[in-house]
Amino acid sequence: MRNKVHVRRDDEVIVISGDDKGKRGKVLQVSPKEGKIIVEGINIVSRHVKPRRQGEAGGIIKVEGPMYACKVMLYCSKCNKGVRVKAGTNSKGKKIRVCAKCGAEL
Repeated sequence: MRNKVHVRRDDEVIVISGDDKGKRGKVLQVSPKEGKIIVEGINIVSRHVKPRRQGEAGGIIKVEGPMYACKVMLYCSKCNKGVRVKAGTNSKGKKIRVCAKCGAEL
């Protein structure tokens, strides 16, 4: 069974639920097996790190945590909101993702 996620790396997405609702960011990492993604600047968590080498500082750092992919929608810059996607073709006949509202290429 193949687990499929509706977003890819480097997509612009908008959060539709949770503490970061309404924020936009770029997808940094996708993990289809878990159904989770990591978005730039979204779901910031505190991580406690130990110094690994001598002279390296340890402490608490802020990093992006994974979140479920179902909590985000692809962002259409033409519509200025999160949109659903449908399949379309470009001039060369290649399959592309298209905004279901306005028809802009995503």
